[in-house]
Amino acid sequence: MTDETIFAAEAEKYRHELRVHCYRMLGSYDDAEDLVQETLLRAWRKRRDFEERSSFRAWLYRIATNACIDESRRPQRVLPHQLEPPSFPPKPLPARDDLPWLQPFPDVLLDRAEEPDQKVVRRETIELAFLLAIQHLPARQRAVLIFRDVLGWSAKDTAAATELTVAAVNSALQRARPVLREHLPSRRLDWAPSGDPTAEEQALLAKYMEAFERADPAALVALMHEDVRITMPPYPFWFLGRADAERAMAANLDPAGNSYRGHWQFLVAGLNRQPALAAYLREPGDTIYRPFGFDVFRIENGLIAEMTAFEITDFARFGLPDHLASA
Repeated sequence: MTDETIFAAEAEKYRHELRVHCYRMLGSYDDAEDLVQETLLRAWRKRRDFEERSSFRAWLYRIATNACIDESRRPQRVLPHQLEPPSFPPKPLPARDDLPWLQPFPDVLLDRAEEPDQKVVRRETIELAFLLAIQHLPARQRAVLIFRDVLGWSAKDTAAATELTVAAVNSALQRARPVLREHLPSRRLDWAPSGDPTAEEQALLAKYMEAFERADPAALVALMHEDVRITMPPYPFWFLGRADAERAMAANLDPAGNSYRGHWQFLVAGLNRQPALAAYLREPGDTIYRPFGFDVFRIENGLIAEMTAFEITDFARFGLPDHLASA
């Protein structure tokens, strides 16, 4: 085999975990895909600089981190509630494709990452709330927090990966942790261990799908906290509280409503290790249900505290069928 083939085979072993690392750094699935490619390209060009004083994996993480820091000069990823006060516009506002929206990450790819330091990608280190919170950190602080508190690297290894001194790493971590806590949801358990959606969360999703099937907005909001937050990137407005949530649901489910698009079906999905549903829409006059988007839920104390609806149609990326047949 050629040197290039040997190098590519060795580097490919780390593609999935590097993609998760770049995603945590950038909050964008698409950018993470691009940065992994950039990382492997830079590594190939610099292959003669690898001196084996660190592991090949650590060397790749260093290259990926620097590539992400270069990319982080772009505007930070956001969701609608960070931009405007809650509102209920009299008619739907157009999508804003010019804004750097936070993007979700498929669980099917998290499962492939198999991070050696922790075996599985834990929910509290990949959920949307965490991704939004670390976006408030400068890029190197973000990298330090990920290496130290997420991956569990030593201060020495983190210093090598971020091109800082050990003292600077410890200082950056001390500054980063309070900012992270400030921007996490107030009811979120602090670094609590969690895994896949629980049986209680799965039961709540089943009730949500049943209420949607019955076109029952009152039953839907009964599953929500009083101060529920609903966002729908790439649309810039968002709803706060059950009353506006019910108005939005009613407009979506009523054929006479100004937001009615057709009939819906759902499949349970996995995004960012959070409870989620894949939404399929059958428009009036159509005969099949086509991919529309994903609803990602933050559930607290048995009720929906937040719902983020992503209008994404590339369901193949998530391991889902490209349509559903009508019943």
